[in-house]
Amino acid sequence: MSEEKSSLEKTTVLNDTEMGDISIQDGVIASIAHRAALNVEGVSRLAGNSIINSVAELVGNRRMQSRNISVTFGEEGDVAIEVKVVLKFGCCIPQVAKDIQKAVITDVEASTGMNVTGVHVVVKEIEEEIAEEDNDDESGSDE
Repeated sequence: MSEEKSSLEKTTVLNDTEMGDISIQDGVIASIAHRAALNVEGVSRLAGNSIINSVAELVGNRRMQSRNISVTFGEEGDVAIEVKVVLKFGCCIPQVAKDIQKAVITDVEASTGMNVTGVHVVVKEIEEEIAEEDNDDESGSDE
């Protein structure tokens, strides 16, 4: 049964102590990377269908939410991460990508104690921000 579970979920063991193992599943690392990436200025969202991602977040389905983040464990307890994102139109793509890399590395290493060997950023789309002022004008102020 443990073989079935390990084929579905990737896990790395950080410490094998006399008190027991400490292991971290890939979904935990993906969740940390997800939050770190979304906090970077210029990132609109993770790539993929925004409606499906929103529903997945509402129901708490981390597998759906993290499908645009892949985590690869190394043999020495290190990790490499790929993040697929949609950026806001007008941002400096190389700078935002570097900021994503720094944020993900900082947050994952601080939270897990693991060494992040690389963060590969894939920019899938650029989208324009919806101007809130246009919506305010349409709501009809007859002053």
